[in-house]
Amino acid sequence: MPSFDILSKVDPQTLDNAINTVKRELETRYDLRGTNSNVDLDKKALTIKLSTEDHLKLDAILDILLERSTKQKVDVKSYDLSEQPVPSGKLLYRTVKVKQGIDRETAKKIVKFIKGTGLKVQAQIMDDMVRVTGKKIDDLQEVMNRLRGEEFEVPLQFDNMKS
Repeated sequence: MPSFDILSKVDPQTLDNAINTVKRELETRYDLRGTNSNVDLDKKALTIKLSTEDHLKLDAILDILLERSTKQKVDVKSYDLSEQPVPSGKLLYRTVKVKQGIDRETAKKIVKFIKGTGLKVQAQIMDDMVRVTGKKIDDLQEVMNRLRGEEFEVPLQFDNMKS
């Protein structure tokens, strides 16, 4: 039976490229040149650590990160911006987590949405992804189109289309 997977992942190389362009812009921007502003990517934990001297510069660095990520085709919905800045000595730190995979609650919302479409497809949650199967490829493509039009907390990618 035809099937496809619904994923939410960020390409690590694209994310690294976005961070490198942010670092280059920090060196060249007039208002941030000569400050203790820094952006570091932890590839194993998938976190981005922003550090600078005050809130205005931290907001500027965050804006640069979001702008450069968008230009590098990294969806900004994959960033967890809920953590607040933490002061430490003379510097402010902010940790931005990169979301990988679909959490259980979002997966349940996706499955509920797919069942509500009335199409003859089945959706099942598999770890951090959702697999959709159906008899007709046209039904699967219709599900993809409807999911693209719907708004979820995480960016969705469609992968592993099998007929």
